[in-house]
Amino acid sequence: MTADPRLTVLIVDDQRLVRSGFAMMLGVEDDLEVVGEAADGAEAIILSRQLRPDVVLMDVQMPVMDGIEATATIVREDLGKVIILTTFDRDDYLFDGLRAGASGYLLKNTDPDDLADAVRAVGHGHALLAPEVTRRVISQLDTVPARSQTPQHDSRLDRLTAREREVLGLVARGLSNAEIASELYLGEATVKSHVSACLSKLHLRDRVQAVVLAYETGLILPGE
Repeated sequence: MTADPRLTVLIVDDQRLVRSGFAMMLGVEDDLEVVGEAADGAEAIILSRQLRPDVVLMDVQMPVMDGIEATATIVREDLGKVIILTTFDRDDYLFDGLRAGASGYLLKNTDPDDLADAVRAVGHGHALLAPEVTRRVISQLDTVPARSQTPQHDSRLDRLTAREREVLGLVARGLSNAEIASELYLGEATVKSHVSACLSKLHLRDRVQAVVLAYETGLILPGE
């Protein structure tokens, strides 16, 4: 017997038509299986504990419990990886979701093929931000007033070599491994190794968290 290669998905949204639409989009994919639907964050936690989905598609604004609080619990209990489905009318939700541990962000108008690819990427352990969301994250971080142009040293960065700090800074600016390799005249495999070392040493889940930490530690200053 072999393990089932399909990724299981839990869809969370307070609108039934939205849930049904996403379920239909994903239901045509042979390697994806929608195993449940929830109408609010509290129900999402209950179903995640029961079903242990690989990926949770999480709305934000919902009754009973919002998607940010539910994401934090699901990630903390290691019940599944979370993709937040977002719009840009509430940027604070986006950054709260980052800190809650979401692995991906998509817009609700995402094409079906892109939605399926996103579920696959996150389900297989990769962080994912829609390009529009990536630009929004970096833009918003850049507009946060600098605490100081000479921020206090953060001891977490002492765990990294000089080269790893350099790579982390470029990750925080939104560069891909290939772009970092070109910038630093390194092989892409070497860059991938440095990125992995950064995530491991700093106990980060993915590149999304690396962006946040780089700004929080002052490695990257707003406006750079």
